[in-house]
Amino acid sequence: MTAQPTLKPERPYFSSGPTAKFPGWSLDKIKTESLGRSHRSALGKSRLKYAIDLSKEMLGVPDDYLVGIMPASDTGALECAMWTLLGHDRPVTVAAWESFGNVWIQDAVKQLKLRMLQVLEADYGMLPDFAQVPQDNDVVFTWNGTTSGARIPNTDWLDADRTGLTINDATSAVFAQEMDWAKLDATTYSWQMVMGSEAQHGMLILSPKAIERIESYDPEWPLPKLFRLKKGGKINRGIFEGATINTPSMLATEDYIAALEWAQALGGRQALFARADANAKVLTDWIEATPWVRNMVPDVAQRTNTGVCFVFQGDWYESLSAEDQAALPKKIASTLEKLDVGYDFNGYRDAPPSLRVWCGATVEQEDVKRLLPWIEWAYEQAKAGAL
Repeated sequence: MTAQPTLKPERPYFSSGPTAKFPGWSLDKIKTESLGRSHRSALGKSRLKYAIDLSKEMLGVPDDYLVGIMPASDTGALECAMWTLLGHDRPVTVAAWESFGNVWIQDAVKQLKLRMLQVLEADYGMLPDFAQVPQDNDVVFTWNGTTSGARIPNTDWLDADRTGLTINDATSAVFAQEMDWAKLDATTYSWQMVMGSEAQHGMLILSPKAIERIESYDPEWPLPKLFRLKKGGKINRGIFEGATINTPSMLATEDYIAALEWAQALGGRQALFARADANAKVLTDWIEATPWVRNMVPDVAQRTNTGVCFVFQGDWYESLSAEDQAALPKKIASTLEKLDVGYDFNGYRDAPPSLRVWCGATVEQEDVKRLLPWIEWAYEQAKAGAL
């Protein structure tokens, strides 16, 4: 039987959201001058605007795109885009291959009740056939499947001159994978994902084409205040300059700024991409070399470099009941959490029984390496009936 390892990860944070804080993070890294001040004050607005400007710079967003801070995390930002942009007498395609994408399908079907709707779905670990997406349709999709580990390998399925809008949930992809901004009209993400910042705030990035749609179209359904992007028939540009729709947390804002400045000092988004790629390679190489697990995503080109998901296989595992198969990853994750080896890396509750290890840039490569012998040990313990 595999001996219990002795070397533990120094930072055992492998959650897929909120993700690990950046290396070296501490409360004294956070500037506090804006705390206790109104977000409408000159100081408050300047810090919010700085967070917007630094995000735009770090992500390489084109100058003529707008970037704004939204309430309610990525969910609020994405739903704002759907409620504001869709239903313009134009067919809509919603593509989903994991849990969060399926939420957007439910929004389209049950809440917005879109009349001309195409739904494309695929099982966990797979992608739908994007060739079926008409170029005239508006399309809603998730760049990176947070709960499945499957990402789109490219945007070749979107024509450069397509007439429909693209709404892109990029929350576990930005800062780890390059965005093809020329083909993206409304892109959303949240602070707590790849950058490891605090939750409850989302980002909405709009192309000129999306701005034109907002200014020329009024949805038939009522819009709550949190989704209202227009003022006097025009886009409210104040939202994209730090005048948020509702009161933001300045503490969360300062924490996000600290993460952005860490990334900037590291070398920008390319440095973040490289760190995520290196972390994911450690894990995926181990998966390929370990006969009793396999990557949830069979196509190498579609595998993420952030939330890597893997399932169990082999004669012993397949001899277990469905209940015991579902219990195995939970046992491994909970055992290693109690030992302070790895936190929050059990698979998503709606996904197939699996483990999911976050490999984004705020995680250290050495910590991923140190986690893997512990997973091997816990698996052997479970197989021997000792867990």
